[in-house]
Amino acid sequence: MLNIRKPVVAGMFYPAERIRLLDELNILLSVTYTNISIKNIFGIIVPHAGYIYSGKTAAYAYNLLKDHDIKNVIIISPSHREYFSSVSIYNGDSFETPLGDVEINKELAAKIAGTSANITLGTKGHLQEHAIEVQVPFLQQVLTSFKIVPIVMGDQRIKNVEDLAAGIANVMDDETIIVASSDLSHYHSRTKADLMDSIVETDVANLNYDELIRNLNSKNCEACGAGSILTLIKAASIKSVSKATILHRTDSGDTSGDETEVVGYLSAVLYNE
Repeated sequence: MLNIRKPVVAGMFYPAERIRLLDELNILLSVTYTNISIKNIFGIIVPHAGYIYSGKTAAYAYNLLKDHDIKNVIIISPSHREYFSSVSIYNGDSFETPLGDVEINKELAAKIAGTSANITLGTKGHLQEHAIEVQVPFLQQVLTSFKIVPIVMGDQRIKNVEDLAAGIANVMDDETIIVASSDLSHYHSRTKADLMDSIVETDVANLNYDELIRNLNSKNCEACGAGSILTLIKAASIKSVSKATILHRTDSGDTSGDETEVVGYLSAVLYNE
């Protein structure tokens, strides 16, 4: 009997009906289409709020994946609902969305988990987590015949970041990409959020791992999935990936109209020329 991770935020973060979901994805991808073409994509950073808030920002990144021969997608997210000290890779068979099931690459998951005692196989952090789930329908719409490795960071301390980055770098190839799932600052005024989020934007654009850590620790900026972003940047450094481009940045005020307490969103791509 297959162990299938059922959707928990369908109907809340994105439409639960297949046709409505396809329509929304197609609209988001069509309004964010550009002529930008990047061949050697290593990974992307995307937000994970409801599609009405952050879907457009995410779509800028997902558009770049079209027409790429990507077989494996390693998705890294924070844990919003459950604290644990390790990093958890889902040990089930597949993720279900209204668009169908996506198979888990168990072999790749085991290879990553085998690199550190801080990385475990299991369900910790996964069963109620939205930050991975909201990425899967986008992937289903822009890719064909791919598998995923869903990873939740129960604790985003630097030891976990560096162990995970090393484990992922060990399995990266031309058919594998990383998706770092993260929103930015939370519940500040739009003016303050813009200042804080611009710091993350600059550090990501410069692939400045150490500076981003310093800015996060000093609270100059925020990111709920800071560990996801840092893991991607560290893995990129290990693999000598040298380029990053910011694709889009905004906040929830664009949708809600409320500029007093916003959540920041950013999408970016890491690649080699």
